[in-house]
Amino acid sequence: MNILFMGPPGAGKGTQAERIVSEFGIPHISTGDAFRLAMSQGTALGVEAKKYVDQGLLVPDEITNGIVRERLQQPDADKGFLLDGFPRTIAQAEALDEMLRVMGRSIDHVINLAVDRDKLLARLTGRRICKSCGATYHVIFNPSKAEGVCDRCSGELYQRSDDTEEKVGTRLDEYLTKTAPLLAYYEKQGILRQVDGEQEIDTVSKDIQTLLRGQA
Repeated sequence: MNILFMGPPGAGKGTQAERIVSEFGIPHISTGDAFRLAMSQGTALGVEAKKYVDQGLLVPDEITNGIVRERLQQPDADKGFLLDGFPRTIAQAEALDEMLRVMGRSIDHVINLAVDRDKLLARLTGRRICKSCGATYHVIFNPSKAEGVCDRCSGELYQRSDDTEEKVGTRLDEYLTKTAPLLAYYEKQGILRQVDGEQEIDTVSKDIQTLLRGQA
């Protein structure tokens, strides 16, 4: 089963992805992980990508597409995969379709976690992270036992600089603007599945698995 995950920052993609890959025995492939793997292995594309990453530059589509192609060709993805963070544009979506066509494969389901913008703002601006161990909390949904203190290691909790309301709002607006065409692209293919991401985590998981098993 080949799955593409979509959804704005704060929609819960990471949490749900963990559950899906565990349930269906497929790898979770994010562009970040694919880049790190290619760079650590020193592949030709990984070396090229590192030049851009080290300079803080956007990696060109040609290299990004190639790295995703290499990752999808790894043995652990033979029985399927969950792709997250790619594609981000129509051009990348078309490139993904073509590379999968060459492999004799295709995307089976595009799962979009839909969450209201105001709720996303509340989720993201309330996030707190431990400076010591990296554990993540939320002032409303998952608070630490002692305010500002990590339950795990007693480290200090902080708010990321890009989690302020102004910056989160900009990120959400940019995401929604750029991904709207992608949602339409996959809807035309008949593989877009909308899931209410505002529900309880377990309910969202159940809804996704029901869709993937063709029971909806």
